[in-house]
Amino acid sequence: MATDTLDNRTGAGGAAIVRRLLLDNGALSALVVLVAAMALLSGDFLTTQNLLNVGVQAAVTAILAFGVTFVIVSAGIDLSVGSVAALSATVLAWSATSEGVPVWLAVLMAVATGIACGLVNGVLVSYGKLPPFIATLAMLSVGRGLSLVISQGSPIAFPDSVSVLGNTLGGRLPVPVLVMIAAGLVTALVLSRTYIGRSMYAIGGNEEAARLSGLRVKRQKLVIYALSGLFAAVAGIVLASRLVSAQPQAAQGYELDAIAAVVIGGASLSGGVGKASGTLIGALILAVLRNGLNLLSVSAFWQQVVIGVVIALAVLLDTLRRKAGATPGAPSGTAGSGRKGPGAVKLAVAAVCLAAVVGAGYLLNPGSSAGATTKLGMSLSTLNNPFFVQMKAGAQAEAKAEGIDLTVTDAQNDASQQANQIQNFTSSGMKSIIVNPVDSDAVGPSVR
Repeated sequence: MATDTLDNRTGAGGAAIVRRLLLDNGALSALVVLVAAMALLSGDFLTTQNLLNVGVQAAVTAILAFGVTFVIVSAGIDLSVGSVAALSATVLAWSATSEGVPVWLAVLMAVATGIACGLVNGVLVSYGKLPPFIATLAMLSVGRGLSLVISQGSPIAFPDSVSVLGNTLGGRLPVPVLVMIAAGLVTALVLSRTYIGRSMYAIGGNEEAARLSGLRVKRQKLVIYALSGLFAAVAGIVLASRLVSAQPQAAQGYELDAIAAVVIGGASLSGGVGKASGTLIGALILAVLRNGLNLLSVSAFWQQVVIGVVIALAVLLDTLRRKAGATPGAPSGTAGSGRKGPGAVKLAVAAVCLAAVVGAGYLLNPGSSAGATTKLGMSLSTLNNPFFVQMKAGAQAEAKAEGIDLTVTDAQNDASQQANQIQNFTSSGMKSIIVNPVDSDAVGPSVR
């Protein structure tokens, strides 16, 4: 009887450990499942070129999300990062080309612009007592408006010496991915090893308790929002480098992607919880989703539906995790810190699972799916206009009559999204690609 009781306890303990492991690593589990699904559904997904494409496409969102992580950990929100990114890139391009400012000084001006926008947000929240949602929503409008004023609504060519950030190192490794990794390391260092990082967790866990314990909460919030603006400026420069032009309408809606990446990565909108690795995984999940759905010729409209469902599931997981008492992402001794888990074991299990998924993908779906039929790609600037809807319908009817596999994508008037779609076409064995450009300058690197 004693042995049976011991076995039951051991089994219950094992089940609890597995449950805790899955709850604490929900984002990583979701990423592994997504990679497995895309590998099985598309033979083009696990090619080296496409995996590099995923990294490039995740870079800007991840860099923005790293900055937003600071804000969300401290129980705030920043809706302005997309507009601040566009404004910073516009300031750089305008000052370096139209005004003849040395490029190094123009870069500093762009970074200073991002920090200044963040400081304004911090002042409005800390000293103006505005809710973060309202303060950053106002900055979203101001930043976008200033970007349009400076550029007069037209794209501005980017300096060649800065455009290298959108290229590859040694012809293989994309520079945006390197910048993303560097930004992630800086974020992890700030959150786990610095006074301001510990302050973020304390403020997010209980702001009043943090104030009573001696933290200068108002000053800390200034630094937090300034860091968010700094990362937004870096993201804007990287994005404009990819497009060799500063687009005044660039990065629209990217603030929502950044917040989604942070939440999917395990951070709590209530504050006190979040980490850099989770944010990176969240950004990769969004990139894998978009990349894979493009390879599978899923409509851009349905892609929005899928991403919305993923965000809802992420918030649901956050609710379940908090009910279970697991709060990963906060350092030991701060508000929201949970029990220490076997980190090395988790990483090893994740690595083995990922290796198994990649191997299975190659075995079950080796090589590209190209060759059975002629594959053509067509990237339209928008499908919200009846003219382009008719163009799509006509092209699809003709392709069907000729026995051609035609994939039509909707760039939604976003030059960056169109660049991503063309990248996906090049890695999926397209014989030809038809492009209706959002912007003739921004499409140049993709065409080349």
